[in-house]
Amino acid sequence: MDDEAAFRALADANRRILLDRLFKHDGQALGELEAALPGMTRFGVMKHLRVLEAASLVTTRRAGRRKLHYLNPVPIRLIHDRWISKYAEPWVGGMTALKKQLEAATVNAPMHVYEIYIRATPERIWQALTDSELVKRYYFGSVIESDFQPGSPIIYKQPDTGRIDIEGEVIEADPPRRLVHTFSVRWDSNVNDAPTRVVWEITQMGEACRLSVTHDGFTSENATFESTKGGWPIILSGLKTLLETGGELEITNPEPAEVTA
Repeated sequence: MDDEAAFRALADANRRILLDRLFKHDGQALGELEAALPGMTRFGVMKHLRVLEAASLVTTRRAGRRKLHYLNPVPIRLIHDRWISKYAEPWVGGMTALKKQLEAATVNAPMHVYEIYIRATPERIWQALTDSELVKRYYFGSVIESDFQPGSPIIYKQPDTGRIDIEGEVIEADPPRRLVHTFSVRWDSNVNDAPTRVVWEITQMGEACRLSVTHDGFTSENATFESTKGGWPIILSGLKTLLETGGELEITNPEPAEVTA
């Protein structure tokens, strides 16, 4: 989605309250979010959620009969990269880290859920997910090694040193629509959690495609969960920038605010 839709959605105080509510506790149903706006009707809350969904600031997943709402920080990351990085005041630096733990209601297990819209064909996005020369331009310099057949290994590693960053196994590959693989952290020797799962889904939406990424299989908010939640928005923003402009995303940390008496 474009910046205009995100700015329009963020302009309303009630919608910002709903986002704050999801930031504090993600994966909430409509009934739970109604409590954040006690003076508003159920229909009014639904209208605000639809605006947030249209701007891709909120994504939804079904858990049985319940529709759960999740905060999606990627559009805010893109706003930061395009606008705030140029005109930043120090206090806005915290926007770049917007992401909260996500819970599946059925088992209360944490998960990461992201959506981004990219002006590219499904085939081009699939190529960017599976071609090492493209992957290393947005995936923290890692190249990817796999034949993308179910049961085959999938490895992200640094090309210069050979250090393996991520190790996994392909579970499902349906080009150019869906890729599922396990995920084990190898860039940090202190992380020894059980493998988790990453699901990439590409859906054609007219001239653009929606890329959905679900990282689940966490048994708790463990080291893998904590070490990956900040990286996904940067990876997806970099992928979108690469495919739409041909350039690479340049990330700089904001200067800390100066405190004066």
